[in-house]
Amino acid sequence: MTPTVPQPRSSPDADPGSADAALARRYAKELGWATAGRDPLHLLTGVRFDVLELPAEAGHAVLRRGVGTGPVLLSGTRMGLLVAAGGADELPGLLDWLEWGPVALDLTAVGAGGRVAAPPLPGAPGASPGAAVWLRPPEPRRAPEPVLPAFAGFGSSGGGAPDLVRLVDAAATECHRVRLSCARSGVPTGVLTRGTADQPLAFS
Repeated sequence: MTPTVPQPRSSPDADPGSADAALARRYAKELGWATAGRDPLHLLTGVRFDVLELPAEAGHAVLRRGVGTGPVLLSGTRMGLLVAAGGADELPGLLDWLEWGPVALDLTAVGAGGRVAAPPLPGAPGASPGAAVWLRPPEPRRAPEPVLPAFAGFGSSGGGAPDLVRLVDAAATECHRVRLSCARSGVPTGVLTRGTADQPLAFS
C-alpha cells in the first residue's frame, strides 16, 4: 500500500505579507514542497526529496560531467543536489558498495527531519548577496512528483529517473579530487571560488 504523503504547508513562522510567506506559497502551489521558518525560508527534506551536499567546487565538476541530476542549489560554498526522498538513507551503503566507504569525503546527505535554505524561484525578487540560489531550478510540477535521481538498483535506472548510483559515484570522485587538490596546494577544502573550481584539476 502506498504511504500517504503529508500535504505541503506554508511556513507558520512567516508574516503572511512577507516575501518569505509569498515564496512559501509558491513552493506549496507550484511544486508541492513544504517550507518552514523565515529569514531565510527553509525547504523541509525527507518528504518530497532529500539533498546531497558537497563542496561547490566539486559540485561544479559533477555538473560539467553531464551526469543526470535533478534541481541543484548553491548556498555559500556548498552545493545541494536534490534526489528522491530516501536517497539520504541510501548514501552510506552506496559509498561502501562503490568502494568509497573508507575514504574521507566531504559528501553528506540531508534527509528526514532536515531542512535546507530555500532559494528564490524564477520570477521572484533576487536573493541578497550570499543567499542560496538555484543553479538548476525545479520546474513546476506536471505530475504528482518531480523526476529526481533515484535508487533503482546497482547501475540501472528505472522509470526515466536519473540514476542515484551514478550521481553518488560522480560526486564522491569529485569530492576526492578536490580534497587531494586542496591538500597539495595547502588551501582548506571549501575555500576555492567558483572561478577556481572551473579550472582543470592538475595532478603531478
